[in-house]
Amino acid sequence: MEQPHFVFGHLPFWLVTYTLALTAWACIGRFMMSFFLPHDSTNYIWRGFRALSDWAVWTAARMVPSYIAPMYLPLVAMCWLFGLRLVFGIFMISAGWAPRLAPVATGG
Repeated sequence: MEQPHFVFGHLPFWLVTYTLALTAWACIGRFMMSFFLPHDSTNYIWRGFRALSDWAVWTAARMVPSYIAPMYLPLVAMCWLFGLRLVFGIFMISAGWAPRLAPVATGG
């Protein structure tokens, strides 16, 4: 039995997991840079981290109690994103929609 292409045969899996990981790591970068730069800085790296992670921080702000300081919202968003990526990966593997490193075993 022919296996599908490792990347193109499982494109939804790779796109979703890559996007979630990219956004989670951008949240970490945003949190770390917040110690050195003001919130409205024009630094291009800071603006890049904010552009990648604004939607996740906005969502995290609505999911946690209001007494969580805004400074920590990128960390909360990062935890939710990595958790979502784990759940999505487990679902895709259990459904057989994720790539396999070894070929599927055949009875015989």
